[in-house]
Amino acid sequence: MKQERRKFLKTLGSAGLGSLLAPSLLAQNNESGQSFDAKHLQSDSVAKKNGKMTLQLLQTTDVHCQIHPHDELFWENEQAVFRKTGGYAQMRSFLKQLKKKNPHTFLVDTGDMFQGSQLSVETTGQAFVPILNAMDYQLYLPGNWEVIYGKQKMQQLMGALHAPKVCTNMYHDLGNGQRGELIFQPYHIWENAGVKIGFLGYTDPLVPLRQSPNYSKGIVYTKPEENLAHYVDVLRNQEQCAMVIILAHLGLSQQIALANDPSCKGVDYIFGGDTHERVRQPIQCTYTKVVEPGAFGSFVGSLELDFENGKLVAERYELLEVQAENLKADAQMQSLLEANEASFAKEINKVVGYSTIPLYRYFVVENPIDTMILNALDWKFPQIDIVLSNGFRFCPPRTTPDHTGNIPITKGFIFDMLPVDATVRTAEVTGKQVLAWLEKELNNVFAKDASKRFGGWVIKFKGMEVEFMAYAEQGKRVQKVLVGEQPIEEDKTYSILACERDGDPLDMLCRMKGVKNAQNTPFTLHEVMESYLTTHKIVTPTPQGNAKVLDAPQNLLTQVTGVPYQFY
Repeated sequence: MKQERRKFLKTLGSAGLGSLLAPSLLAQNNESGQSFDAKHLQSDSVAKKNGKMTLQLLQTTDVHCQIHPHDELFWENEQAVFRKTGGYAQMRSFLKQLKKKNPHTFLVDTGDMFQGSQLSVETTGQAFVPILNAMDYQLYLPGNWEVIYGKQKMQQLMGALHAPKVCTNMYHDLGNGQRGELIFQPYHIWENAGVKIGFLGYTDPLVPLRQSPNYSKGIVYTKPEENLAHYVDVLRNQEQCAMVIILAHLGLSQQIALANDPSCKGVDYIFGGDTHERVRQPIQCTYTKVVEPGAFGSFVGSLELDFENGKLVAERYELLEVQAENLKADAQMQSLLEANEASFAKEINKVVGYSTIPLYRYFVVENPIDTMILNALDWKFPQIDIVLSNGFRFCPPRTTPDHTGNIPITKGFIFDMLPVDATVRTAEVTGKQVLAWLEKELNNVFAKDASKRFGGWVIKFKGMEVEFMAYAEQGKRVQKVLVGEQPIEEDKTYSILACERDGDPLDMLCRMKGVKNAQNTPFTLHEVMESYLTTHKIVTPTPQGNAKVLDAPQNLLTQVTGVPYQFY
């Protein structure tokens, strides 16, 4: 694979990023995102003459390098149903249709565009530069995973994108956390027919805590509240913008908290990302509205704005499903995808095992994908008392059987599930440590104060059974814990297993501090998964109820509470 990666990068470098695209895909737009052709000039003149204009803002987020149509889970009539969605070639056809209907559109992506698949890992994100440029985005926000290959690589990847990049809270670290200049421009203004819309960008300031600390080394993050009011004032009063929109990659709970903070006064919308939530009706908060358009290219968020004589008179928001089976793939994009993936396609599509049940990761408490990961780790390390796996809504579902009647699990799908191939690490902890850690982890998910919710879902585990109250007071959620079918003892020492995070101290494992006798095993998580699947050949990873929530549905689909919102 290393040889194939070198071959790919050499081809990319010698050809140049742009030469991989058809000439029609290389047309550059002006700063406003509109081409100065006769059709657009005519449309603008008509709009000015009539004094009316409908602008359309389109958003994608958290595509995570999923270039092909995939199975997607929907919750309908209290059960999971699956449809094919997404795919960059299908999405480009869809966006072309929207732009043909209304040429006055502005397309943004709000992050996590360079991480999430084997193709991304093998090319350190480089394969996605020409793909993103061909999509004709007009503005980007870096997500929490844009730092996966380090600060310098993030700057190179983002810098190679044709459209502007905006982020109002990422600074160069001058040393010891001393803040330098902003890495990206703080705001962007789109002007169309005399109407100005200003965009600010805020990415997750908790990246150094939520992810391996070394990924974001050299970057200082600040909370949005530190400079938000200042830039809203600049856009509203100095630049005379008719609307101000925040592009955010904070997670829906944090975005709701921000929308209720006084610093957000003067903001019209928060276009959010990170937690892969599907907001179909804008969430009205104290100071602004919040939306988030799912993940993996399954949806496009659409905000239509009617202006009359420069003033907003009506608005309509809709979450549009990218129905892959009803969309013809854009031929130029399809050719580009095939060319970029050609060197790696055989390895990506190599089948390493099968599942008898659909694989997905959308429920907050337990899921088949996480169960399969835990089963693999427990099989490889049967002597360990408690096996842990991080909890997050990552990876599109896989539900379509092949000729065998079972669902194929490819090597590429292992990368989709686990883009970071971390080393498996063991350690020892006391029962008291485990109980305190569980309380902290559950508060990260279910805190009553939305600003205290720390992205992700309930931590996953095997060898331990936990009953908890999701909505109890902090520190009082855990009701019962069994380890090896016996009540946990505070003074007893237990062996645990999780994955090493690059940059964490040796005495921390899975965000649990003060562990003892930590040791790296000779195996990575990918090696364990592939060995488990090739050995067992066919698996049925049914969740076992190791985590039981007592005051909410076991099939809970979101951590968001207190607002009119449902994930479906």
